[in-house]
Amino acid sequence: MAFKPLHDRVLVRRIEGEEKTKGGLIIPDTAKEKPSEGEIVSVGEGARKDSGELIAPSVKAGDRILFGKWSGTEVTLDGEELLIMKESDILGIITASGAKVKAA
Repeated sequence: MAFKPLHDRVLVRRIEGEEKTKGGLIIPDTAKEKPSEGEIVSVGEGARKDSGELIAPSVKAGDRILFGKWSGTEVTLDGEELLIMKESDILGIITASGAKVKAA
């Protein structure tokens, strides 16, 4: 894919949530909420201060992130649904400790 976000924007691929509840019930597509967890696909060069100095982004391609429910703009690139959002819409980076995060 040949897409590079500008400034402090990032391109995100949603990571789908669980298909079943802890009790084993299958959750139908109509009852699922859109996931608020994703993986960074690409990152812009960063924002600029008033002085023109570049502020490097805090995230990089491959990072797993948590973002707000209404964050970003949905786009379709090469047949894949992705999100473009500002870095400030990202709530945090999920580390590889294996912890699962559930947004309220």
